[in-house]
Amino acid sequence: MTDTVDKSPAPSVPPEQIKAIPVRHWGRWVSGVLVLAVLAMIGIAFSNAKINYGVIPDYIFDPDIVSGAWTTLYISVLAMVLGVVLGVVLAVMRLSSNPVTSTVAWCYIWLFRGTPVLVQLLLWYNISLVFPVLNLGFYKNEMNDVMTPILTALLGLGLNEAAYMSEIVRAGIQSVDEGQTEASHALGMTQGKTLRRVILPQAMRVIVPPTGNEFINMLKTSSLAYAVQLPELIKNSTDISSTSLAVVEMYFVACIWYLFLTTIFSIVQYYVERRFARGSTRTLPPTPLERLRKNLRLFVSFRRPEVAR
Repeated sequence: MTDTVDKSPAPSVPPEQIKAIPVRHWGRWVSGVLVLAVLAMIGIAFSNAKINYGVIPDYIFDPDIVSGAWTTLYISVLAMVLGVVLGVVLAVMRLSSNPVTSTVAWCYIWLFRGTPVLVQLLLWYNISLVFPVLNLGFYKNEMNDVMTPILTALLGLGLNEAAYMSEIVRAGIQSVDEGQTEASHALGMTQGKTLRRVILPQAMRVIVPPTGNEFINMLKTSSLAYAVQLPELIKNSTDISSTSLAVVEMYFVACIWYLFLTTIFSIVQYYVERRFARGSTRTLPPTPLERLRKNLRLFVSFRRPEVAR
């Protein structure tokens, strides 16, 4: 007799469960402890410093401080608008095939990026020493009467910002594929129309983020207008400190206002960048508010339901 071979399938044995042992990152604990220790030392140092913290809330909404903050915001917006408009013009000139306009734009950028903003402000403030009278043919006046502190700050900050904005705009224009220009010209569009309707809208995705950073930096750079007697936040804080003798405390007040302004415009910048990023990504990442709502929903769903009595 021949033995019959059992061809029934062998019983399946479930695989053994993997025991994952997490790697211990001792360096993270050590660095975390060191950072907390440094922060604690800084906190102890400031708590023991000769600073009257009770004075700070009294001056946050002082009329002179609020007026200085408004002037800071006002001159920053005007200088930024001037810088953006002139920066676009300079970027187009820089990319032009005309050697004269391209060279003039390059020299402008080289000059204003190569000299300090404070020096430029002081030159505009003392320009009456070189040109005592402003004579435009249709307008004539003493230069001291024309160059007010706010006009000096606007020219010094705005013209300097234009040099940086021109490079940002130029980088954005060059980031657009050349095929877009060729296709526009094939459709019969002129160079200017192609720039306005095809190139710049696509370049905004690259231009907007550094422009937002430049404006936030402008809010802080405007403090240099203190040197030309513009009554902005730093000058008004310094004037108050000279009478109240709360020097460091008034600088803290100014810092609080600068942090408030930069925080507001950082939030605005985030949503503007998000809007212009719609054409480059299929799904946008959730906003901080959306993430907060999601975490709250998860928290509510994980709560233990109450037992009915």
